[in-house]
Amino acid sequence: MNDPRHIRIDDYHYQLPDERIAKYPLANRDESKLLVYQQGHIFEKQFLQLPELLHENDTLVFNNTKVIQARLLFHKASGARIEIFCLEPLDPHEYVLAFESKKSCTWKCLIGNAKKWKEGELNLPLEKGKDKIILTAQKAHTLPDAFAVEFSWDNPKYSFGEILEMAGILPIPPYLNRETETQDYKTYQTVYSQIKGSVAAPTAGLHFSDGVISNLKSKGISIEEVTLHVGAGTFKPVSTERIGEHAMHSEQFFITWQNIENLLNRKGRLIAVGTTSVRTIESLYWMGLRILQNKIPKNWHISQWAAYDENPDISPAIALEALLEFMLKNNLEQLEASTQIMITPAYKFKLVEGLITNFHLPKSTLLLLIASLIGPNWKRVYDFALENDFRFLSYGDSSLLLP
Repeated sequence: MNDPRHIRIDDYHYQLPDERIAKYPLANRDESKLLVYQQGHIFEKQFLQLPELLHENDTLVFNNTKVIQARLLFHKASGARIEIFCLEPLDPHEYVLAFESKKSCTWKCLIGNAKKWKEGELNLPLEKGKDKIILTAQKAHTLPDAFAVEFSWDNPKYSFGEILEMAGILPIPPYLNRETETQDYKTYQTVYSQIKGSVAAPTAGLHFSDGVISNLKSKGISIEEVTLHVGAGTFKPVSTERIGEHAMHSEQFFITWQNIENLLNRKGRLIAVGTTSVRTIESLYWMGLRILQNKIPKNWHISQWAAYDENPDISPAIALEALLEFMLKNNLEQLEASTQIMITPAYKFKLVEGLITNFHLPKSTLLLLIASLIGPNWKRVYDFALENDFRFLSYGDSSLLLP
């Protein structure tokens, strides 16, 4: 396989005027525009028409993660505002256990105005009905790219998940250049979001309404749900000249044996809803390959360049069967893993045959993923979107890419 490390990120640049960035969503999420790229042909539809554009027996893969209210605002006695942005749990490490904690937990966090918080505790008074609660934050230690912050609270009646619901602010993308507003709490979640853990929405899914989903099912299109918790790294720009020097972010995902069995038994095309679903599904192949190679790790992790360091001739079906057999043999209904996989134009897709996605930032790893699926035609797609008044980024319009 070609080594992608020499790819120049400047080759994946385009001019994105600020006025083309959608600062707010449409009133009806399924009335967004849909750019369709089908075997080289490009045309425009409305997202409502998606069921007409897919085939009976196609399988759509949704990411059912839910965005958490991850921003916490504290004030020191001096009045200095300190923002703590919860990225992922450290102790307990499991999301469910962290959200269920009733006394304390430690999270990996970004800290805004960190210079003003050298030491000591920060306190945030909260009220729930007649109950008064004090949430305390204490820096535990410094991490390479963040801080470990221990949270504790003085009322064990409430879990940390409930504390975040009371005190936290829903994070919206930094490029919107505005504060979170009341409507964002609804519009920046997919209608099928279930599993708490993301700090950014899987935005391709924001276009789906209950009506569209119902019409898809009526047509005989299958829907498969996986969970990948989207991290803040999804917004990290590529700042290096060549992508070999860029450190790809890692994200946790969860897969069930039933997911794998359904993917194996599907009759039609496998179409990912969003780049996070792509990263999850494609990582499954490399996990199955490790099993076949007798290289089963203690903690499942797919590294950034794992897909390029070898060129296996194992079919996707055999890899999935190995993963399914491993889970059944070990009585694992669900498998937790993390993926750092970087999908570039040098990547050969194993499972994904189509993609529903928004329009991404210039010189981003997400744009590299688009180019990996449709090749140099990504430029034609983005030119068409710019010339035909499509809205860009998280709250923007959508595309259906069928190479």
